[in-house]
Amino acid sequence: MSSSTAASGLSPLTGAAPLSLCAREPHVPADRLVAEMVPPPRFDGVRFATYIPDPNQPSQAEAVRVLEDFAGGLGGADTASFGRRGLFGFGKGRAKAAKAPAGPRGIYLDGGYGVGKTHLLASLWHAAPAEPARKAFGTFVELTNLVGALGFQKTVETLSGHRLLCIDEFELDDPGDTVLVSTLLGRLVDAGVALAATSNTLPGKLGEGRFAAADFLREIQGLSAHFRTLRIDGEDYRHRGLPEAPAPFSDEQVTKAAHATANASLDAFPDLLDHLAKVHPSRYGALTDGLAAVCLTGVRPVPDQSTALRLVVLADRLYDREVPVLASGLPFDRLFSEEMLNGGYRKKYFRAISRLTALARDAKGLVESR
Repeated sequence: MSSSTAASGLSPLTGAAPLSLCAREPHVPADRLVAEMVPPPRFDGVRFATYIPDPNQPSQAEAVRVLEDFAGGLGGADTASFGRRGLFGFGKGRAKAAKAPAGPRGIYLDGGYGVGKTHLLASLWHAAPAEPARKAFGTFVELTNLVGALGFQKTVETLSGHRLLCIDEFELDDPGDTVLVSTLLGRLVDAGVALAATSNTLPGKLGEGRFAAADFLREIQGLSAHFRTLRIDGEDYRHRGLPEAPAPFSDEQVTKAAHATANASLDAFPDLLDHLAKVHPSRYGALTDGLAAVCLTGVRPVPDQSTALRLVVLADRLYDREVPVLASGLPFDRLFSEEMLNGGYRKKYFRAISRLTALARDAKGLVESR
C-alpha cells in the first residue's frame, strides 16, 4: 500500500474509504414516505406459491388459503363495491352503498418470530388486484411516521383511496399511538379500505403488561374488532437447523472487510448508537441507502431503553433491505439486558436479535472470502 493511500484511508482494493452511517443525516420528503409504502426489497419476489407451509403446522396452510380468498375478495370496480360484497366476496343480500360492511374489515396474522408472517403479508399485497398506487404496505412505525409527516387528515385522505393497507409488526408502545392508529384505521374502514396486519400478539392482548389505563384497554378492544385473527404456529425458520448468533470477528477483521467491500460502512458501535439519537427513526431507511454492508466495531450491551428501541428500528430497516452486518465485540444475542428482555418491549428486542443474527450470518462471507 502506498503511503498516500494509507494516509487517506482508501482501500487498496476498492479505491475508496468505507462509508460512515455517523456521517449521514438524511432528509426524507413526505412524498417519498408515501411512495415507499411497498413491500421491502427482501420481499419483492415472494408469493403465496413460494411460502412453504410446515406440514406439522396446519395453521400455516390454512393461513395461505384464507389470505388467497381475501385477495380474491378485493377485486371489482371500486372499494365501495368490495365493501358491499363483504370481506371475502361471499356476503349475502345488499347493503347501502354509503355504509361500510359490518364485522371485520381485515385479517390479523398472529404468530411468533420467523414463521413467515411478513412473507404472507407481502404475498397478499402482491396478489391484491389493484395497481401499486392503490395499495400500501408498511410497518406500524412507518405508519405513525407517515401521520407525523403528513398530518392526520392528509394521511386519511391519502390512504382512503386505497384498496388495501398492510401493516407489518403491529405494535402499540404507548397510549398516544394507540388512539392515533385506532382512529386512523376506523376512518379508513369507513372509507372501504381493507386491512391486513401482522404481530406477535393477539389484538386483544396488545399492550398487556405495559399499561393498565382503562382508556388504553378500551382502545385496544375497539381496534381488535377490525380484524379477523389468524393464528400461525411454528418455530423461527431463521433458526431451523442453524447455529445461534455467530461469534463476532475481531476489530481488525471487520475493518479489513469494510475497506475491501465496495459501499460498505464502518462505524464504532457506541458512536452509531449516539448518532441514531440525532436522526428521526422515519429516516433510518434513508440512512441505509446504497449500502452493501454495515460493519461495526466494539458491539456492547445497549445502555438504555430509548437507545434500544432506536436500534430495533435500524435492525428492521437493515433486515428489510438485506444489508449484511459484520461486527466485532459481543454477539447480537447479548445486546439487551435481562431486564429489557423480560420487560414490556421484549417482543421488539427478540425480533431485533433474530434479524441481526440472520444478517450476521449473511455477512460471514465478507471475511471468509478474503
